[in-house]
Amino acid sequence: MFLHIAFFLLSCEAVFSSDCPEICDCKSPSTIFCVQSGATSVPRVPISTENLYIFQNDIITLTRDDFKDITELKSIDLSQNKLTEIPDNAFESLSKLNNLDLSANHITHISKESFSGLVQLERLYLHGNLIQSIHPEAFEGLEMLLELKLQENKLTSLPSIDFPRLLLIDLSNNKIPTLESPNFHTPHLETLKLSSLGLSSLDEALVASMRNLHELDLSSNKLQEVPQALKQESLKGLTKLSLAANPLFEVKVSDLKQLVAIQELDLSGINLQGFPEGFFENFPKLTKLTIAENPFNCLCPLAWFPVWLKEKKHIMMMRPEETRCHFPLVNAGKKLSALEHKDFGCPLTTTESIGYPLENTHVPQIPTTSSETTYTNAIPPPPPPSDESLSFVTDNPRFGSEPPVSPSFPGLENELHFCPQNICLNGGTCYFDLSGTITCLCSSGTSGLYCETVREKTEFLQPSATEVSVVTSVLAYKLDEISSREVTSTSILLDLHSFIETRPNIRGIRLTYRNLSGPDRRPMILSLPTSYPEYTLRGLRPNCTYLVCASPLGEKIRFKGNSSVEMGPCTEARTSPTVSVEPLVNPETPMTKTLIAALVVLALVLLLAAVAGAIVCVQKKRQATAGLELELGPTDPEAMDFEEVKVCMENGVHAKLPIKQPQGDRCQTPQPPPLLQQNGSLEHEAPLIQGHYPSNNNISTVKPSYF
Repeated sequence: MFLHIAFFLLSCEAVFSSDCPEICDCKSPSTIFCVQSGATSVPRVPISTENLYIFQNDIITLTRDDFKDITELKSIDLSQNKLTEIPDNAFESLSKLNNLDLSANHITHISKESFSGLVQLERLYLHGNLIQSIHPEAFEGLEMLLELKLQENKLTSLPSIDFPRLLLIDLSNNKIPTLESPNFHTPHLETLKLSSLGLSSLDEALVASMRNLHELDLSSNKLQEVPQALKQESLKGLTKLSLAANPLFEVKVSDLKQLVAIQELDLSGINLQGFPEGFFENFPKLTKLTIAENPFNCLCPLAWFPVWLKEKKHIMMMRPEETRCHFPLVNAGKKLSALEHKDFGCPLTTTESIGYPLENTHVPQIPTTSSETTYTNAIPPPPPPSDESLSFVTDNPRFGSEPPVSPSFPGLENELHFCPQNICLNGGTCYFDLSGTITCLCSSGTSGLYCETVREKTEFLQPSATEVSVVTSVLAYKLDEISSREVTSTSILLDLHSFIETRPNIRGIRLTYRNLSGPDRRPMILSLPTSYPEYTLRGLRPNCTYLVCASPLGEKIRFKGNSSVEMGPCTEARTSPTVSVEPLVNPETPMTKTLIAALVVLALVLLLAAVAGAIVCVQKKRQATAGLELELGPTDPEAMDFEEVKVCMENGVHAKLPIKQPQGDRCQTPQPPPLLQQNGSLEHEAPLIQGHYPSNNNISTVKPSYF
């Protein structure tokens, strides 16, 4: 008996093996894999096949004969082929089919008879095609359908969705700006995915009809406020909600008050600056929280969040590396979850002595955001007064459209938007676009939602006229934050009071100045403490125009050639020309003329006296030598006259009137040293500076020491 059974099984296996196509892999009698086989049509398989996987091939078209004899099929995977259409009644004979996957093909249209005969179909996957239209009756007869995936197509409208048992529908990444409840009849729907449809609102009646909804994805739409549909009682069972990447203006606790069963909440990329304390207490079942890509204002009002997150160890914060502070500058770029309470600059408790006994009094705080409202693009809540905190309430001009009035700020009615300080990093410029959304205009070499990415070796391009006009209009109010008060030919006195007052948390000031008038325009950089509200630039060139810019210490400066991309407010000042030194005595005055004439007369008198002295000296010498001629004979008169004049000049006859001396001592020729006289020499050399002549020796014999 056993041998007969074994022979029967072997014979069945042999028959099955003989029916398996060569390009396929037959794992079992009911499951066949024909994957990446290069097939251009549906291969012939045994009639007993229940699961047929023929994805990643080159199948271009289907025919009614392809599945006519395989009536036991329960699953067909035709994904990642090259189908452009689904012929009418192609699956008509497959009444037992449960799963049909036609995703990632090139299908453009669904006709009325495309799914005819699939009365037991539970899962229909059509995502990743080019479907532009669906016949209004294309889904009739699919009453057993549980999952319908239509994401990533080119749909602009939908037919009637009437599936009493449907649990999941995914319409993401189409262009369907409105969804109306009459087109939907899905009372048991659990998952609704509406990401990237272009929705500006959500039909309340549509959500109200889905009382069994557990997961709702509204990410990447155009919602400017939390839809009123989320406040309905029907959403008490919602466990997953995504509002990511919507231009939300504000998030109120009351908007999500009904969502008490939320387990996963995604609020990433909605320009959120913080949460009021206790914001998440409404979600006792929360286990996953995503708040990445938000420009968090890490000041005292948000100091509670990292502490709360560490206490709630069962809550996992997703994408922590992308959840960072954007301002103030001292916390910019730091991970929110890594900050300590002291990093938020909260004021400490102070002690005041008012008589006796001592009382502890807290520093009064400026009213912050109400617990009902969390601001995103709106004016951020003012922090408590602190030396380390940054106040966002400034006197700068505001621009943009009027925001909705918030009950937390009744005094802000009819005021205009203005960008929160330091929301754009790396020198980016913040402004509001036409829809009222904060946008960062990034400097050359930076990119990202908040200009947080810096590209290396970027070629700087000239900004367009549109960008220049936007930057000019946005930064016009900053031009007076730095000014020059006094200018001389070599210095400029700068006034930095306004610059420091609007940035109380900066570590220091970087001054960049360069000469716009000379050939060398390379910038000079100085680092100053904030304790210098006035500073004088010295050593400048006269009659030159200088551009001086200030920026917070720590911000990067990018250079192009010999010039830099100035960041922050700037001012220009021109040094005065060189002051010429006027003579102490004005030659045009009468007194000056008199003095000059007197000096001239005195000089002439001295000259005449010197000449007269020389003549007298010569005559006396001749008289003295006249007697010698009688005894010794005549001498050379020319040589004698020359020697006499030379000796008299050496004795200062030309400098002053001759002093009357005994006749024998006057104008005598100096005698050589005794040593040379003994040697019979008539010539000798004397040092230029002689040690034994104190009047000519101005140099010490010992060199002074500098050590």
